[in-house]
Amino acid sequence: MSALTAVLYGALVAYLGGWYLGAWTGNFSLLLLVLSLVTFGYWLAERFHFLPARQAAARSLEASDAQRRDKLHRQGITQVDTSVDSAREAVLAQPWWLDWTAGLFPVILVVFLLRSFLFEPFKIPSGSMIPTLEIGDLILVNKFHYGIRLPVSNTKIIANNDPKPGDVIVFRYPPNPRVDYIKRVVGLPGDEVAYINKRLTINGKPVPQTPLPDYYDDDSLRYSQMFSEQLGSVEHRILNERNAPGFVMPLPEFQSDREACRYSAEGVVCKVPAGHYFVMGDNRDNSQDSRYWGFVPDANLVGRAFFVWMNLGNLRRIGSFQ
Repeated sequence: MSALTAVLYGALVAYLGGWYLGAWTGNFSLLLLVLSLVTFGYWLAERFHFLPARQAAARSLEASDAQRRDKLHRQGITQVDTSVDSAREAVLAQPWWLDWTAGLFPVILVVFLLRSFLFEPFKIPSGSMIPTLEIGDLILVNKFHYGIRLPVSNTKIIANNDPKPGDVIVFRYPPNPRVDYIKRVVGLPGDEVAYINKRLTINGKPVPQTPLPDYYDDDSLRYSQMFSEQLGSVEHRILNERNAPGFVMPLPEFQSDREACRYSAEGVVCKVPAGHYFVMGDNRDNSQDSRYWGFVPDANLVGRAFFVWMNLGNLRRIGSFQ
């Protein structure tokens, strides 16, 4: 069993190493499920086979010692210096391969359940949501806000709230569901969303905007126009680049419901299909979103982002956000 455990740990290290180096795309939910099942198997083996066997060996050792002491006592020897306590502890001790499998099962199971049904951490990898979310922000995502979903398959089994305009959501990127994206909900099913000359319109009504002082990006060392925008009941900030054109071009990945969008030199107009959502990044000229690759199906929703729990480069980033 120790050799088998070493092989399993070697496979885990190789998988994580390839994932880290970009050799393949990992699926952390699937990995946690597999680890939970494997460690559960070891836990059952420990609970019903290995532990009873060690306990039986310890009892046998104690019985042999008691017989030896009784024999010595009948011979008139009452002082026996040796003890089997250390030997008994050694017999009962859990071997390393059980300590690192069965012993970890409760921890892995709790992490799996919390991450699958309650809250999941994510790291912001790009600047598409600046100024709301910055690169390096570590955020929490509410996994049950939009319904309870099965881990790995993401199948909804219990409905809850529907996304609302202004919600910041994490979802599986439609052209490649193995990748998670984060954007803001702009259009709901049935809405007509227009982004013309860099102005957002929903169902023919311009989304209210208020100019704010320019935003300075420390990474790019440049200023961007910043506005306060009202989507539904949510007020948030967006950025626009002064010299960026309003024209957008669909990516080749935009296959499903492509006919629902009309592109022109000024921008794009889309009719959101049933069961789908139109999403955009707050950094409007630096975000590949529904304007480029299409709509987010309800089946791809992961959860609602709501809290920055850490940013190692700027602790003042910690807190809730809109």
